Amino acid sequence: MNNLLRISIEQVISLTDKEFDFILSYFTFKKYKKHQFLIQEGEPVPYLFFIDTGLLKLVYTDNNTKEHIVDFAMEGWWETDLKAFYSQSLASMSLECIEDTLVYALDLDGYNKLRKELPVINEFFLDKAHKGFIAGQQRILSMMKNNTTERFFELQDRFPAIMQRVPKSLLATYLGVSRETLSRLDLK
Repeated sequence: MNNLLRISIEQVISLTDKEFDFILSYFTFKKYKKHQFLIQEGEPVPYLFFIDTGLLKLVYTDNNTKEHIVDFAMEGWWETDLKAFYSQSLASMSLECIEDTLVYALDLDGYNKLRKELPVINEFFLDKAHKGFIAGQQRILSMMKNNTTERFFELQDRFPAIMQRVPKSLLATYLGVSRETLSRLDLK
């Protein structure tokens, strides 16, 4: 079976077919079109999403209505407004499709039941949490210590697939610069 969700989980823990079927029973498969929102700021966040196909951007809009891209997410990645999901509060960010996207959606009740009924899955979710936290710290440090060119090449080195799929205007927003500034960089 070539299921990306199973492949992702089995990079951390081993599963029997029965265990994977049990895990899958807690997910809902959803389809979204380009520019469609999975989460909108100010609304409840019912799901944690695993991206099967497609590309998303997680966006924070400040008081001046300026968009800040917090993250991109593509195949094999997990994404949501974590604080709102876990606390069952309203979203402070929006999650929008850059491409048509297929996801597996897991609600908080299912997440908690799954963790209780199949304890080995806790090892997987802990691994994902650690890696996500590390990636967040690396991004913060990169924004603090690297110039725009260095941040661009760091992104290119870490996620070359994203660089091929994301428009330059969105890359500029992610890097915290204007599209014009990004165009003027010597990116050879």
